[in-house]
Amino acid sequence: MRDFDVLIVGSGLAGLSAALHLAPTHRVAVLTKRALNDGSSAWAQGGIAAVLAAGDSFDAHVQDTLVAGAGLCDPEATRFVVEHAPEAIGWLRELGVPFSEEGGNLHLTREGGHSQRRIVHVTDATGAAVQQVLIERVRRTPNITLFEHHTLVDLITGTKLGLADPACVGLYALDGDTDEVLAFRAPHTILATGGAGKVYLYTTNPDTATGDGIAAAWRAGCRVSNMEFIQFHPTCLYHPHAKSFLISEAVRGEGGLLKLPESAGGTRFMPAHDARAELAPRDVVARAIDFEMKKHGLDCVYLDISHQPAAFLQEHFPNILARCAELGIDITREPIPVVPAAHYTCGGVLSDLSGRTDIPGLYAIGETACTGLHGANRLASNSLVECMVFARAASSAIAEAPAREPAVLPAWDDSRVTDADEAVVISHNWDELRRFMWDYVGIVRTNKRLERASHRIALLQAEIQEFYANFHVTRDLLELRNLVQVAELIVRCAQARHESRGLHFSRDYPSLAEPTAPTVLSPLAPTVLVPPGG
Repeated sequence: MRDFDVLIVGSGLAGLSAALHLAPTHRVAVLTKRALNDGSSAWAQGGIAAVLAAGDSFDAHVQDTLVAGAGLCDPEATRFVVEHAPEAIGWLRELGVPFSEEGGNLHLTREGGHSQRRIVHVTDATGAAVQQVLIERVRRTPNITLFEHHTLVDLITGTKLGLADPACVGLYALDGDTDEVLAFRAPHTILATGGAGKVYLYTTNPDTATGDGIAAAWRAGCRVSNMEFIQFHPTCLYHPHAKSFLISEAVRGEGGLLKLPESAGGTRFMPAHDARAELAPRDVVARAIDFEMKKHGLDCVYLDISHQPAAFLQEHFPNILARCAELGIDITREPIPVVPAAHYTCGGVLSDLSGRTDIPGLYAIGETACTGLHGANRLASNSLVECMVFARAASSAIAEAPAREPAVLPAWDDSRVTDADEAVVISHNWDELRRFMWDYVGIVRTNKRLERASHRIALLQAEIQEFYANFHVTRDLLELRNLVQVAELIVRCAQARHESRGLHFSRDYPSLAEPTAPTVLSPLAPTVLVPPGG
């Protein structure tokens, strides 16, 4: 038995921030299924949104977020994050994050959907820079114990143990080094496992983004919300030797233009789709690119920022410039080939302003959670600040929570299982799932496509459950199990929303429905809770 005051699953910005806030007063365990820096936070290029400029205001940031969220943002959660964002930036600066400066002040860039320059950044590698500082601080902080290569198997709740108190009392995790499932006990557990981009064939996410926390919380009895809203980043580098390399939103913010290839005229096309052109929100840009690619039969479109001076590009986008150069693309002279790719999970485990879920003792923060901030579409660079604001909020709630008696946790029983005889089944199902989710539940959806996806998910779930019940668990099996569960939740939420709003676009329901509301699923209810107007 491994006993702690708080268990944190996930080592991105949300998880590590929470660990640092809690460490002065709590014994904290941070579990991560690979190395500390293998999550999505380190991949974030653009920056962190906060009101810091003299001409900006909280009201303007709130309004920009509400507009991007297409009527589904929670106003209270939005204002909560916006008003606490400057404090979060200040905390990171105190830790030593080397944000880019200009003239002795923070350099603020602008991204799509923002009415002001309010994005603090570390050139074009903000996430990596922030993550490195946090990792260095966490490694030398007493009271934080790191468990790398430990994969969440399932949460342990009082309900599962037959107790009167339904609270979360711990979890089981697979130790990748010993291949043993271990029990961890604590009165508080924070899920900070990130999103679920790997449910799609093309994604900007790392391989770790398999929806582990969302699926585990659902199995434990938590509600989820707005899972139909998957943000597809408009500009992922299109190249056979580049794996999911993101071309930052800031490239368009600094004047990058989207164009058709020369074979299709070479013309700029965004002004025909939206008055904001390249600075329109991501869902608008992604659908426009998808439309042009299908209309002209293209493999990709092009993002051109070659009109900017080479010195400007070297200063603002050194990593993008270098990576493209490695692949033979000189962005100072030629456009960048790009395609949309699954990028961000706007929905997740339903949580309140302290990160609390439906289960006492269980918290969800970061991309795992649905706080109400993002609504039907995430405004660029609101995600990293959400991680920090709710990490602090959850930590404060845990510090104020009354003590609970520790429960007796049973050891993991694998005495009746054997080693898998055909691991190829897992890899085959993984590929099948990601491909049909891309084809049927992608940027543009129809009732028929969703029905096909639902049917295939049911077949996969039966096969995977048989594997889970009869064979030793592996990381691949656990991730596949979670991805299929998340896929089901995405499809069910999409089927419930009988309108097109934000990131969810249906050919069968192309108009907005009024009134509207978040989509909420409960594992305790037999059917989906259909939003008003749905």
